[in-house]
Parts: sequence; C-alpha cells; structure tokens
Amino acid sequence: MKKIIFVLLSIFTFSSLAVAENSAKYNKELVGFDYPFTVNTLKFNSQNQELKMRYMDVGDRNAKKVIVLLHGKNFAGYYWQRTAQDLIKKGYRVIIPDQIGFGKSSKPDYYQYSFSQLGLNTKILLDSLNIEKFDLVGHSMGGMLAVTFAVNYSQAVNKLILINPIGLEDYSKYVQFKDVNFFYQNELKATMSKAINYQKNNYYDGKWSSEYEKLLIPLKGMLAGDDWQVVAWNNALTYGPIFAENIVDKFSQITNETVLIIGTRDKTGPGRGWLKEGVTRKLGEYKKLGKNAQKMIKGATLIELDGLGHMPHYEDYSVFSKAFNQALKL
Repeated sequence: MKKIIFVLLSIFTFSSLAVAENSAKYNKELVGFDYPFTVNTLKFNSQNQELKMRYMDVGDRNAKKVIVLLHGKNFAGYYWQRTAQDLIKKGYRVIIPDQIGFGKSSKPDYYQYSFSQLGLNTKILLDSLNIEKFDLVGHSMGGMLAVTFAVNYSQAVNKLILINPIGLEDYSKYVQFKDVNFFYQNELKATMSKAINYQKNNYYDGKWSSEYEKLLIPLKGMLAGDDWQVVAWNNALTYGPIFAENIVDKFSQITNETVLIIGTRDKTGPGRGWLKEGVTRKLGEYKKLGKNAQKMIKGATLIELDGLGHMPHYEDYSVFSKAFNQALKL
C-alpha cells in the first residue's frame, strides 16, 4: 500500500512540475527558472552601461584544478549540469558563465557583440575570482569564443577542449551578409514547435525525448513572457560575430594543448539557407571539418564520436564522457 501511495505521489509531483513548467513565464533574465547550482552575479561596466553577468561557481574553491565551461548559442550555462557534477567528483572547481545576452545575464538594448568582447567579459569574471590558470571548454558557439579566448589570453589556458564547435569553416566566404533585422524578424517568429523541429532534425538525428525538451523550458517561458522582444533582439545581435569573424584564421595562432571532440554526424551549417550566388560548398560536414581543424591547430588531438551529432553530451552521455575524460587526461 505504501508503495502504491509513493508511486501516486511521484506521479502527482511530476505532473505538478510539468504543469508548472508548461505555464511558467520568464522575463529576460529567467527569474523563476532554477539553475542546477547557485547563481552568482558579477556587476561590471561595458560599452558605457552597467551589466550583470551571471555564473555558477561550483566545487572546492581551493581545488588545484579549475575548468571553465562555455555554452552554445541556443542554450546557457544550465545545460552543463551533468558534466559539471562529474568534474566536481574529479576534484575540479567548475566555472560556468552565462555570456552577456544569454540565460540569466543582462540583455542590453544595444551591444556590439564580438568574441573578443565576450572573451574580455569572461576574463574580467575570472580575474574577479582570482583564477589565473584553467582548462577551457567550448561547445558550439562557445567553441568560437573559446578559440578567441585562447588566442587572446594564451597564458591563462592550460588546455583547450572544443566540443562540436561551430566556426570550423569561414562562413563569410560562402554566406550572404544579412542585416541584423533579418535575424530579428526570424527570432520574433520563434515558436516552441519550430525550436523542437530544428533541434530534432539538426541535433538528434530525427529523434526526440523529454530530456531534450527540458533544455527548452527557458525558451518556452521567455516566449510566453513579456520580454521576448529584447531577448529576440539580443539573439539576433549575437549572430553578428558568428558570420563576421573568421575563427579558422585563428587556428594557427593557438599555442595551447587542444583537443577536438567531434560528433561526426553533425551537419550544423549556419547560413546554408542563404549562400552566396554560385557557392556550391556543403556547409557543416563535421566528419571533414574536424580533421581539417586538427591539421591547422598545431599538435591538436582529434577524438571522433561516430554516429553522434551536435549535442554529444546530451545525445549519448556515456560515450561523450569517455571521450571527455580522455581529453582531460591527455
């Protein structure tokens, strides 16, 4: 009888949470959405305005090993939960920032986004915590930021780990330039069904699960909230550096030990819908792009994950974690 009551209570609790998640409305800084760890705030002035950079700082503050995890464009720091928990068990202090324009951090009305600016913001955060040396991990757009950071502040980075980064090809060579209004109008038309279909087809090989959908709870709440226009505007502005900055050109400047973890099924190709006239290149062929990047980054190690796509740390955590542990130990 007790077991039946427990099961019924569990079902009720899960259903209540699902209802809460379905009905939640979040503002531009995701107030009300709980992150997996305590969220801290760095207040600083950038581009003549006061901003708030939110971040998680978990693990032993006196740990000898420190690692920084940089999120991709369609997410924020919250999606590193499982990775961070494993790193803490391994004795790491883990820093997980939400970049300006993302997650719980400030969404300015106007901001000149660049990877050097986001890198500087991250350096200011780490300096405020008196962290001088660390391993640096970047996923997706966070990979473009991580490469830029490693080039700009090479002495601070012990090891650079790139997980299915975008920017492995110079999009400006192949893609038409678009005004930010183009991206803004697209963002204003965003819906949950569009987001699910995009991620289902591009990240997870046509599959979907409740675990994948949990990552979209913040988006769902912001779409239902009152601040979507300013969130959409920042989403649009952050496309600028993706298409304008040539990260490939920075590969030869990397002096840090570098590991590429590449899900070879990945086909992420920003801008493939508006290629320049006459361009026949097929964007997003990660099976080739990973190998090319390894050749261009001196001494780089390539770990390929056959059959996995853009989100290996969610699609198959067991396979990913083995590769990630290998990267940490190299």
